[in-house]
Amino acid sequence: MLTNREELAALRHACENARAQEKKRILVCTGTGCLASGSMEIYNKFVELMKEKNIDCSVELKKDPHSPDVRVVKGGCPGFCELGPLVRLEPQGWLYIKVKVSDCEEIIDRTIVSGELVERLAFKKDGVVYAEKDSIPFYQKQKRVVFEHCGDIDSDSIEEYISVGGYRAFEKALFDMTGDEIVAEISKSNLRGRGGGGFPTGKKWEQVRRQKDPQKYIVCNGDEGDPGAFMDRSVMEDDPHRMLEGMMIAGVACGADTGYIYVRAEYPVAVRKLRHAIEEARELGLLGKNILGTDFSFDIYISRGAGAFVCGEGSALTASIEGKRGFPRVKPPRTTEHGLFDNPTVLNNVETYANVAQIINRGADWYLGIGPSNSPGTKAFALTGNIKNTGLIEVPMGTTLREVIFDIGGGMRGDGEFKAVQIGGPSGACLTKEHLDLPLDFDTLKKVGAMIGSGGLVVMDSNTCMVEVARFFMHFTQNESCGKCVPCREGTKRMLEILERIVAGEGRDGDIELLLELADTISSTALCGLGKSAPNPVVSTIKNFREEYEAHIYEKRCPAGTCQKLKRIVIDPGLCRGCSKCARQCPVGAISGKIKEPFSIDLTKCIRCGSCIATCAFNAIKEG
Repeated sequence: MLTNREELAALRHACENARAQEKKRILVCTGTGCLASGSMEIYNKFVELMKEKNIDCSVELKKDPHSPDVRVVKGGCPGFCELGPLVRLEPQGWLYIKVKVSDCEEIIDRTIVSGELVERLAFKKDGVVYAEKDSIPFYQKQKRVVFEHCGDIDSDSIEEYISVGGYRAFEKALFDMTGDEIVAEISKSNLRGRGGGGFPTGKKWEQVRRQKDPQKYIVCNGDEGDPGAFMDRSVMEDDPHRMLEGMMIAGVACGADTGYIYVRAEYPVAVRKLRHAIEEARELGLLGKNILGTDFSFDIYISRGAGAFVCGEGSALTASIEGKRGFPRVKPPRTTEHGLFDNPTVLNNVETYANVAQIINRGADWYLGIGPSNSPGTKAFALTGNIKNTGLIEVPMGTTLREVIFDIGGGMRGDGEFKAVQIGGPSGACLTKEHLDLPLDFDTLKKVGAMIGSGGLVVMDSNTCMVEVARFFMHFTQNESCGKCVPCREGTKRMLEILERIVAGEGRDGDIELLLELADTISSTALCGLGKSAPNPVVSTIKNFREEYEAHIYEKRCPAGTCQKLKRIVIDPGLCRGCSKCARQCPVGAISGKIKEPFSIDLTKCIRCGSCIATCAFNAIKEG
């Protein structure tokens, strides 16, 4: 156990030397996506083959004088989830994609032993081979601050984190700065909360610091509930100490001695990694009583959520930690005054805390140099949907949608036409072609009725029905409503019922106006931020794609051709031979006609099952 600053400095020096002396490294991605694709089998195979081939190999950071020839590392997620399992080779910086267990021996023989590139495993685009990870177009416009070490270090090793500068900022905050100075530096950096609201972090810390209560808490919101979002999960799994360090610095700044991490139970790998990281920090004496010989004490505990979306809201989250039902409450008072156990509480999300150490180490001016001054720094996004390159990305604030979707994301999958992107999850809005050159920052998005949210980006092409998109998000929100307030509980249910009627071909005149009226009422009167933002996807899709709603309601037609009950199946009389096979296969008797003459379909009876299309030998029956 470390008992003073000098011992920490000595350990850091030993860890940095050990890392610097490593000759070659094989970093196998063990993020959740790659684990699901079999990356642990690949990791185990590398270790097994090293032993068989008598190659001097280690799986841990070795601080003794002897440095192994090769180190095999359970690395974190490099972000290019579309192409996993991923394996990176150092010192070359090569990234191999879609690696299989059967590739391991060739990688060892050709790359580790002979230093050759296994070209078939490298990323290729338009005939060009991109061997180095940083040369791949997916990474070229990214700036990895929060994800700096994800994929580069062993997330299960506190010594590895220390070897890349870990806990240096905590040491500085503990010994060289006062609480006021820490808060001033965070305030000067204009770090804004990455959980969605964009509230200034320094202002929140200052509000807690000035409270006179002897007991204060630092809480981390790891309840990442937006569909398609998994940025916080990656930090918790791949660089947990970075988040812990941010919480510890907040504890020093605000005079708190206890921290809680609220993690959804659906993140078992993250929970395991966090528990291990906390135990490592306790064993080293970086958590606990009288840390590094000072009078500062701080410890961190994990609280597992049951998956309720509403528990992402601050007051509902703290209620859940207390063992109560996750209900939001009326504000004020704010969490900074009466939060966890009715004490002053700093509540930030994972990504926010993961920025703190870098700001303390490099200074607020460095941070302000990234992105626009009103929203400095970077933002992590989960890029999903109908796009070629899905995965985790991190870009400077102010990067445009066009750069994210076409330069980093590679454009539409199947070379389809871009239609819209849902940003901010169920609380966000749809942005369209006219927004492609819009800079992604808190204030600019607010002006167009959208929000960054936690960072989910769901990209949609021309085959996407925007009415169905609105119905999907409203269904999610209605299911997740806590039910405490009438506007959210009943209003979202009425909106969902209308949307379900519209996509079922039963829309009525006045439905659009009624949806907008309900949306205005809910957003004006709902109790918490989640309820107030629930109508956003509906309002934005009506604003940008009103003609699709009108086609569904008045023409009983889905322009995208995806709403099952609005599909029209027609028989081309020029191709129909009148064989009657389709009529015999129709389960509801919707097809009629005379033999050797064109048949027809009664659309009032047709259930759009498609059996007639599959049956016709002359391709005369099609969706139209």
